[in-house]
Amino acid sequence: MRNILLSRPTAADIETQVRKVLRGLGNPEPPLQLEDVRELLRLDRGYYSSRNDGFLREMISKLSVAGAQIIERPTLLLDAVRKFDLRALYLPDRKRILLDQSQPDAKQRWNEAHEIGHSLLPWHADLMLGDHEQSLTPGCHAQIEAEANYTAGQLLFLQERFVHAANDSVPSLSAVRDLKDDFGNTYTTTFWRYVEGAHTNLPMVGLIGAHPKRPSGTFSISRPFRYLIESPAFSAAFGGVTPAELHRAITSYCGPQRAGPLGCAELILPDNNGDPHVFFFESFSNTYDCLTLGIYRRRHSRVVGF
Repeated sequence: MRNILLSRPTAADIETQVRKVLRGLGNPEPPLQLEDVRELLRLDRGYYSSRNDGFLREMISKLSVAGAQIIERPTLLLDAVRKFDLRALYLPDRKRILLDQSQPDAKQRWNEAHEIGHSLLPWHADLMLGDHEQSLTPGCHAQIEAEANYTAGQLLFLQERFVHAANDSVPSLSAVRDLKDDFGNTYTTTFWRYVEGAHTNLPMVGLIGAHPKRPSGTFSISRPFRYLIESPAFSAAFGGVTPAELHRAITSYCGPQRAGPLGCAELILPDNNGDPHVFFFESFSNTYDCLTLGIYRRRHSRVVGF
């Protein structure tokens, strides 16, 4: 899945909403405490289990929600969890966030921030948990999820605080690891925020997926990555590079080791005009995902022999 880059007006609206929250918290130091955010916004948090149907049904039966949709369709939440394989929910009528307790704590942190993101954006309230006739189109659903993700990133990484820290380091996977520890978030979410928000004039691309030398049985070359994250500068100049091209490129240098650094290399990618440019790629495996960062180096100069 390729990341969706928001329009500048939409991003600016979100940044304004998040800035109000952080200012209300006294511009806190990292890592951000989400319980402080919930208290400020008067949000409630509960849990369900996607692995225990009885637990989920019991939780739903105990909910008293003012919205007519829930009263008329008590299984609406259950339907939503099953249909979209949800790991968290936000109920606007109750200002309540529900988290799947079967998820690891680190993922619950991101899921909670994502649902806080939905709660912060006024235009999302009418789109949450619509009935079948009002269900979102895939494009609209992807857009609002991208907006909630952007809001979560702005919150958890404290806006300019993260950008300034990221810009003070040389772009690399080791810089991402350091920022992960500083801001208390997962490697994957830090990686995503780094590619999208740091060194804004530098084309960068991030790839998250299976080990290129250890593909799963469901691997498809047409969709070789779970996530393909483009920086705005990369999207503008190199948006025509396909996932299959990127996969072949990183496979050329990655070693077979299961975990740790998998290798690095300078690779050539064409821009949107077909002109070649040099990128530095490095890959790292955390045993369940391979993370690859590609960083722009220079225009490729062809050597002509005489």
